[in-house]
Amino acid sequence: MATGFFWEERCFWHGGGNYAGMLPVGGLVQPLDGGLPESPETKRRLKNLIEVTGLARELQMFGADPATTDDLLCVHPATYLDRFKALSDAGGGELGRRTPFGPGGYEIAALSAGLAKAALFSVLQGKLGNAYALSRPPGHHCLPDYPNGFCLLNNIAIAIEAARAAGLAQRFAVLDWDVHHGNGTEAVFYDRADVLTVSIHQDRNYPMDTGAVADRGTGPGLGYNLNIPLPPGTGHKGYLAAMDRLALPAIRNFAPDVLIIACGFDAAANDPLGRMLATAETFRAMTAQVMALTQDICDGRLVMVHEGGYSESYVPFCGHAVLQEMSASRITAPDPFAEVFPLRQPDAGFDAYLDNVIADMAGKL
Repeated sequence: MATGFFWEERCFWHGGGNYAGMLPVGGLVQPLDGGLPESPETKRRLKNLIEVTGLARELQMFGADPATTDDLLCVHPATYLDRFKALSDAGGGELGRRTPFGPGGYEIAALSAGLAKAALFSVLQGKLGNAYALSRPPGHHCLPDYPNGFCLLNNIAIAIEAARAAGLAQRFAVLDWDVHHGNGTEAVFYDRADVLTVSIHQDRNYPMDTGAVADRGTGPGLGYNLNIPLPPGTGHKGYLAAMDRLALPAIRNFAPDVLIIACGFDAAANDPLGRMLATAETFRAMTAQVMALTQDICDGRLVMVHEGGYSESYVPFCGHAVLQEMSASRITAPDPFAEVFPLRQPDAGFDAYLDNVIADMAGKL
């Protein structure tokens, strides 16, 4: 079956205000042309790259309707949505931590969630074999009542709750390989046994006070949250080992109806907000791993929802590798850093240390 690619031009129009990297402009902080790291260019350039290589012609390209108010209310309380909408209508601002937005920010965030919803629905309804949602703004840091880390609505949680309400599935697994901990998605489902949340992330990157191995869920959800914090510099082999030994067995044992990937590319070797040394080949290989797993446990039902990734030059190549693998295409976008990034990978001593780190985590599960 075909691979779907869901995108909307309007999502590229989300604005983050006057920032210089992570810092609001003012005082001694000089304005910066690029503004926030979470810019439209990484996503727009990914979409452009698949057009230029011809891969887009092998995908099913779709838009989507915004998530409805009822969809949003299944995750976010009305008090939060009302505050968000009022500030959006007034020209924008910032509701939480590192979540600036401009006029129409509420509507664009609802559209971003709608892309995730449409991708998930299409796969669960059997219209597509798998799907990729180019959602922006991202969602995995957003708590029910507090936006956080560029995330204004929790796109994946909204999509899951809408699919559940429509009777399309009962058990969902979310694997988050963004370099930052998926604290928002964790929080939404922390006391639930019907959604398994797994986050592979750089230890103490962002947020610095969440993502510990010991955080396993509460009440009925105890054991259904898995955090895999990895040390900076983990690299290609380390990511694949963490997937093989920790993440994939947990998902297999849970046996979900569908697997959703919070697909951030900020673990890449040149990302300004991560220090993990992954490559486009890492993301391709992890995609192959999850595709093989879903073929075994849920008839191949796999949905990717775009999260972070802040290297404007490299994110498109990571995304192209993922989409090429998802669609079994022969169209390639050769990695421009294919000769350099392998030279930056950890040595045998670090790999041995990481093997012990992963073994220690496995012993605590």
